[in-house]
Amino acid sequence: MVKLNKKGQTAGMVAGLVFGIATLVIGVIIALVIVSTLSDADLLSDSRDTVTTLNEAGFLNETGYTLDGASDARFVSGSITITGAVNLTDNSTFLVANATVSDAGIVTNSSTSTWTSASFNYTYTQKTLEEFTTEGMSGNLTGGIDNVSAKIPTVLLVAAIVLILSVLALLVGAWQRMRIGGSSI
Repeated sequence: MVKLNKKGQTAGMVAGLVFGIATLVIGVIIALVIVSTLSDADLLSDSRDTVTTLNEAGFLNETGYTLDGASDARFVSGSITITGAVNLTDNSTFLVANATVSDAGIVTNSSTSTWTSASFNYTYTQKTLEEFTTEGMSGNLTGGIDNVSAKIPTVLLVAAIVLILSVLALLVGAWQRMRIGGSSI
């Protein structure tokens, strides 16, 4: 009859659990380093496109008007340059030097005149499709890591319960062997 080493079974389970979680953490760290290095290397931004928008209707005042180009998913922050503006009420042109554009694409008027109806001509830079996709995948990787890390305590709890039940089963088995092998008076 072959005897099984019960100690080796519980130690193997604990070692497997620790090794599995350690491997997961190391793998995630390596993946994050690779993704962040490739993203930070700025390899994909060389072939960005410049988009020209003509005659976009809006307004021009102190509170600001957000240009439609800023809502483009591939919009590069801070890349808008106004090339012209016309007051649609009296067809007067606006000095581009009087317009201020924020990094988010909000145009404000630094002069005292307020235009309730204006037309803007401007250019902005668009990220390449590859750059946009890479940024999205990087965000998904981070979100996935957050989801997995939220489940690690549950996995550890289940593993602890299994370990406790295994130890209890070993103790019950040892207790039964002691009862069988004991003397009866």
